[in-house]
This record gives sequence, structure tokens and C-alpha cells, in this order.
Amino acid sequence: MSSADAVARETAWLTSFDPTDGLPALLATDGGPFDIVQGYLPRTPVQRRCQLYVMRRRLQEVRTAHVRRMARHQFELRIIWPASSPTGAAETPQQALDSAIELVLQRIGGLMLDKTHGGRFLSVAEDPPDVSVDFADPEPSMRDRADLTCVVSYSADDVEING
Repeated sequence: MSSADAVARETAWLTSFDPTDGLPALLATDGGPFDIVQGYLPRTPVQRRCQLYVMRRRLQEVRTAHVRRMARHQFELRIIWPASSPTGAAETPQQALDSAIELVLQRIGGLMLDKTHGGRFLSVAEDPPDVSVDFADPEPSMRDRADLTCVVSYSADDVEING
């Protein structure tokens, strides 16, 4: 593990699915709401698909006593959600996005008594102990026939390194 593969590790956690662990699937192929869950934003995102992109907004190296180091990652999940619905109702895609966000929050919360995302990190969303979701105003999306968007932010502490 290194700080360079943090996005890949978090993406692996978000796309993993075990029907016996009680956590929701995020990928549509496993029954989840997202057609795409991948690390990093592509140059040209696909159109009219439910998408989740994992990005790292900040990397901080925390040092203790000049010999212990720990990487702290600030993750950002950028979500792009189609604003159109088969019925034409504007409320339907907004509610569907809210439902998808709930599944993302459950996945970030992780397994009971294990906040390491399956051993990929020392802890996730524990220091600071919060996850924030910032929704873009849906009105321009409806007017311009664009996608709904939101950003989910949280931190993850990496395994400490001595040396």
C-alpha cells in the first residue's frame, strides 16, 4: 500500500459486493443504482448514465515524533445523475438520487465494528467523524436538460509507517 493507490483502494471498496455482509451494492450489475463507479473523472463522461467517480482532493501526511507517518486522504465522490425520467416528472430523478446517496452513505459507513473498508485503510470517516453531501441546485438541470450532481466528501487515514 502507498498513498498513490488510495483512490484505487477506495474504488475497490465501493465496487465490491458480498450479499452476505449486509452492505448495499452500488454497481447496477450487482443490483445497485450506478452504471459506472470508477476512480478518477474521465475526460468525457458518458451521457444519461448514473455515475460515481472517486477522487482524492487532499493528501496530508501526519507525523508523530518524527518517526511515525500517516497519510490522511480527503476523498470526494462526484455523482452525476440523469435528470430525466420516463414519466417526465422532475421529482422522480431527485428522489432516486436521494435513495442512491443513502446507499453510498451505508457503504462508506462500512461493516459493523470495522471502519477500515475491509482492511484497505486504518479508518474511514472517523477522524474527522463526518461525511458531507453537497447537492447542486436541481433547477438549472431541469431547465437545461442537464444532469443532477452532488459531491460526497470524507476522510480516510492510512496505515501508519515507521521510519
